[in-house]
Amino acid sequence: MNTDPRPNILWYCTDQQRYDTIHRLGNSFIRTPVLDSLTQTGTAFVRAYTQSTVCTPSRASFLTGRYPATHHVHRNGNAYFPGTETLVTKLLADAGYDCGLVGKLHLSSAAHRLEKRPSGDGYRFFQWSHHPNPDYPEGHDYADWLANEKGVDPAALYGKLQGSIGPGVPAELHQTTWCSETAIGFIREERQAPWLLSINPFDPHPPFDPPQEYLDRYNPQELPYPLFQESDLEHQELFHRIDQQTRRATNPYQQPEKAADTGSIKRGDMGSIPPAAYDARLVKACYYAMIEQIDEQLGRIIAALKETGQYENTIIVFTGDHSELLGDHGLIYKGCRFFEGLTHVPLVISWPAAVTADVTSRALVELVDIAPTLLEAAGQPVPAYMQGCSLLRLLKGEAATHDHKASVISEYHGAVGGSAMPDQTHGFMYFDGRYKVCIYEGHDVGEIYDLDTDPGEFDNLWFKSGYSTLQADLLWRAAKRYLSTSGPGIERTAPY
Repeated sequence: MNTDPRPNILWYCTDQQRYDTIHRLGNSFIRTPVLDSLTQTGTAFVRAYTQSTVCTPSRASFLTGRYPATHHVHRNGNAYFPGTETLVTKLLADAGYDCGLVGKLHLSSAAHRLEKRPSGDGYRFFQWSHHPNPDYPEGHDYADWLANEKGVDPAALYGKLQGSIGPGVPAELHQTTWCSETAIGFIREERQAPWLLSINPFDPHPPFDPPQEYLDRYNPQELPYPLFQESDLEHQELFHRIDQQTRRATNPYQQPEKAADTGSIKRGDMGSIPPAAYDARLVKACYYAMIEQIDEQLGRIIAALKETGQYENTIIVFTGDHSELLGDHGLIYKGCRFFEGLTHVPLVISWPAAVTADVTSRALVELVDIAPTLLEAAGQPVPAYMQGCSLLRLLKGEAATHDHKASVISEYHGAVGGSAMPDQTHGFMYFDGRYKVCIYEGHDVGEIYDLDTDPGEFDNLWFKSGYSTLQADLLWRAAKRYLSTSGPGIERTAPY
């Protein structure tokens, strides 16, 4: 029996989940009873932001507690993860934690082959699974589970699926289910030390293909359309040379003849190449169904914590790596855009034994803040090179609920692999809780939104007369904030 008083850590990170997908936090169209309960036992941070709108740079940021300008892991598809960076899991493993991973890691290239693990990542238990595809590489643990425990040929299972939108594999064979079953096995292990488990399912990343039984729970005709105005078509045309997986905005109110025209797109590419035509509300139904399955599977894991007497002293972190446009402004998937639908992520942290319950915080927080929070909660020092700011005092009610940071940032540096855009876009977002400014290197366009008066981000003030003073002030503040995210680099040992 473990007698170490330090908390266990259950870190559940979904892929491409929007901030507005938790029922209790304002979405009456989705069912998330487990996440609702989690918000009641801890703190829901309703203004949490990712440091990048694409998987790998975001994950590199929250696993190191450092900004992209410092760790330089800017793109999906990188050949390797730099050995100069230290994951928080390694720090915790060195402090005696038993660390495990189930699902994605995605710190380097992993699309169609095994991902090379970072040197010294801290994980003793490593059950890896990336994009569920027909062409699984050997050593893909989810594929092995299908073949060895379920008696199912994974290539045949996924090879028969059609299109980017619609029903996928049965729930009992789903990767999200595998994540839960594998996680529960880890939780039930006998050990003499606290543990950390990273659970990283692929959903609700596209293709949008929930099990049929979950999709049946949603009627697309009863769901609201995405955020859209006719002006979006003209506005997005100004940005058509700035990298984005959706090449041209479309009107989500117009019903296409086909629900999802994927043409000759291969199954393995459907997660990064959107369909040419789609039913926006069917997309939303599929997306919500995928999240409802995640919610139920998370519930199984929490039930195992309670059954084994570990629930009270386990920190549960639920978040997403970045979000999904889901038809907002005529766009789906991700890329170099900084709308709320893509930068604003869910973040709920619960620790029944130690933190204040049922708190909804409007503090501006960033995903880089998670790593120092976990270190401080585990009684470990936060290294000086770590740039995030711990949330622990706020979680324990020792700091003002809504005060943390004056601003948040997000950035993009040629991040999407296989881009067909004319250049590899560099973009940056600065948001102070009211005004958001977005700038793009090499392009004569920019964005300023006042989210107090324009929460849908339709009225771009960048081009309007009368806002030059505001623009100059925001750019000045954004430049100073961006400069502050570059670390000092190599240790200085001499004065010159």
